[in-house]
Amino acid sequence: MKRLDPFLFSLICAIALASILPCRGQMEHILQHVVTILITFMFFFQGAKLERHAIVDSVKDWKLQGSVLLCTFALFPVLGVGLHLLFRAVFPDALFGEELWSGVLFLCCLPSTVQSSIALTSIARGNVTAAICAATVSNIAGIAMTPLLTGLVLGHVGAEHSPLGSILDVSKELLLPFALGQILQKWVGPIVRKHKILISFTDRGSIVVVVYTAFSSAVVEGIWHRVSGAHLLEVALLDSAMLALVLGLSQLMGKGLGQTTSNCIALQFCGSKKSLASGVPMASVIFPAASVGIIVLPLMIYHQIQLFTCTLLARRYSTRFLDTSDQGTTTSPQRRTATP
Repeated sequence: MKRLDPFLFSLICAIALASILPCRGQMEHILQHVVTILITFMFFFQGAKLERHAIVDSVKDWKLQGSVLLCTFALFPVLGVGLHLLFRAVFPDALFGEELWSGVLFLCCLPSTVQSSIALTSIARGNVTAAICAATVSNIAGIAMTPLLTGLVLGHVGAEHSPLGSILDVSKELLLPFALGQILQKWVGPIVRKHKILISFTDRGSIVVVVYTAFSSAVVEGIWHRVSGAHLLEVALLDSAMLALVLGLSQLMGKGLGQTTSNCIALQFCGSKKSLASGVPMASVIFPAASVGIIVLPLMIYHQIQLFTCTLLARRYSTRFLDTSDQGTTTSPQRRTATP
């Protein structure tokens, strides 16, 4: 069994600390300014790290890249809204309230992950180059698409979010630093790529501080009086159902489009992921501070479920490939993978 992701363990510790010792008053205001600075630097380094040729290469296989974007920014929101309408119509009092539903729907609007999508595609013997391109495009597009979709989708549950206002806020706090990193890439890029571990630690440390600050505000507002253990279990089951649906539908989509097996694997893993690293900062920009804690709960649960499930799936694909190799089967390089 896959052990608990160390990053997620750090976030759980941040939640526990916020529940016991939430920051209040002046310290809360100071931390909110610190969070803004940390997020700015995080996206600046992301821009400096991403090489321009990766962006150019990513648009070449438009059919695969378009399929990943379709799964990420169309299939997920449609499933989220559909499940919300279904459960509210059939089981009006059986599931959690609208605050957690807003978190589930926000999750559906987020871009794909980068590191885990690439790593899992590699384990499964899929098209790693395509996965790198797809994850890159998804994250760049998410800077504009996530706030737009959030405003449209959460309007469905009566939340007051202006899509245009959210896009402007995210552009100011996330896109501008990213663009500046791209502009200064010639000078900053080599430094960032040379110190990958330090930058990764800085990025994840920023998210931990954001989560602590968000949950401090949520604890002061009484989050644990509104969210029970049963509610968290219900969210986990709903997250699992969405992940299973997207994994199955993305597999069918790849086959229907005539993609190679290696491309189908890349589509399945990139199209089913949701980025915790992008989601938490975006939530802190889009939503009021007191709401961020409860909004990101479904995302944090989904993060661990997707890692566990997709790791098992990737190992299964890899094992089937090795079994085929042992039997002496000869296939073309692109199709030397197990059929998803």
